[in-house]
Amino acid sequence: MKTVYNTATSLDGFIADQDNSLGWLFAVEGSEPGAENGEALNETEDFISKAGAIVMGATTYEWIVKHEGDKPWPYQAPTWVLTHRELPRLEGDLRFASADTDQELRDLHAEMAEAAGGRDVWVVGGGRLAADLARLGLLDEVVVSIAPVSLGGGAPLLDGRVELRALEAKLLGSFACLRYEVVRG
Repeated sequence: MKTVYNTATSLDGFIADQDNSLGWLFAVEGSEPGAENGEALNETEDFISKAGAIVMGATTYEWIVKHEGDKPWPYQAPTWVLTHRELPRLEGDLRFASADTDQELRDLHAEMAEAAGGRDVWVVGGGRLAADLARLGLLDEVVVSIAPVSLGGGAPLLDGRVELRALEAKLLGSFACLRYEVVRG
């Protein structure tokens, strides 16, 4: 079981634009399902289907809810949303929590790892959550699909210092896909 931050980023290192939107990503050629160059999306979907637990921040969750409408939660794995606010609920295995201290984040990670049942924990976003997990030695890998677009600002890929060791690099359609191991200090 690994904890993996698997996401997409702009060439200049942002996972969401200045309006906290992911719409820019879906405008990139080859990012839509069934696209001729959709290999990056297919590989990501394969990873998602094998994840045993999911964690994300409130902003990512709100964007998904806004764009999914009244549909049930799109993921089968139990999903934790880190928040301090009341958020709308969709039908599905959603668990709202806060982790304000290092110990609370460690405890939450242990709960997610147990629920994952030996499968990977997928860190969807955001960049602060991934950086905090890395700082605590709880993040194993960063897998990032780099889109051929720059945003000039927004939510950073990693919001904190994280040292990485390259494991793999490949071109999938329009995306440069990189896989890194988190270097533990």
